[in-house]
Amino acid sequence: MTTDRRLEILRAIVDEYVETQEPVGSKAIAEKRALGISPATIRNEMAVLEEEGFITQPHTSAGRIPTDRGYRLFVDKLSAVKPLSTAERRAIETFLEGAHDLDEVVKRSAKLLADITKQVAVVKYPKIGDSSGREMMAISGTANLARSGEDLGPALSPILEALEEQVVLLRLLSDAHPTVHVTIGSEQQDMNLQTTSLVSVGYGSDASLGILGPTRMDYAGSMAAVSAVARYVGRFITESTQ
Repeated sequence: MTTDRRLEILRAIVDEYVETQEPVGSKAIAEKRALGISPATIRNEMAVLEEEGFITQPHTSAGRIPTDRGYRLFVDKLSAVKPLSTAERRAIETFLEGAHDLDEVVKRSAKLLADITKQVAVVKYPKIGDSSGREMMAISGTANLARSGEDLGPALSPILEALEEQVVLLRLLSDAHPTVHVTIGSEQQDMNLQTTSLVSVGYGSDASLGILGPTRMDYAGSMAAVSAVARYVGRFITESTQ
């Protein structure tokens, strides 16, 4: 059982690694986090976290990085979704208020999510009236994956190929929950996507949206953005169909 102190250390490792993209050592945690414990104690706790499979040592670096299991524990233990800033909320409202029909709302939502999270955003259309002739979904921000090249390495090309297959994207979003759901790394069913994480949520009649990016992502911020955009899109659809 991971103690509260170990959870704090894991949280510090995740936060620092997401921010710096560098393996995290005990000295960095001791200097940047007011945990009230010595680097030696942090090292001991990190050794336990490594034994339990929550962090790992890449190459011969002295630092550690989170594993998929570590990210999962971090996400599951997030006490609250990080609130969006006033500026971010205003940007969402302003950006979506300018849309006049469902197509425009869906496309704008995808672009907005990609801009906020710096990840790939996918928005699946809701089933409203006769939608037989509609692009099932909108996708934006694919170029953001290329900027994450150091995270994804040789996995980048298979990921881009998977994203071109609409059936893969539909499958990704088919299990979207009414509350924000996170699928991390090896939890992805598609082998080509197992270096990525998906943050998704349902927002209407058989509709869902989400963002896809490397496992080294700002989960709290991504969850907040996905939740907020889904709320605004859901409200638009409710109002437009009344």
